[in-house]
Amino acid sequence: MSPDKLIYMANHISKFFATQSRTAAPQAVADHLTKFWEPRMREQICAHWKQGGDGLDPIAKEAVDILSSR
Repeated sequence: MSPDKLIYMANHISKFFATQSRTAAPQAVADHLTKFWEPRMREQICAHWKQGGDGLDPIAKEAVDILSSR
């Protein structure tokens, strides 16, 4: 899947969880990505994050940081 599509999807998910507290939202997004994204998608978004994560909103960046440490 293209990085742009993954970024769009991660940002969309983070907007949904943005109503949660600032500390809970990234964890909720990371949990969602773990449960519903296939491993290749998670690997691609983590690789993008390691290259700077351009285009990811702050909650999505924190979520991918959590995801990459799992």
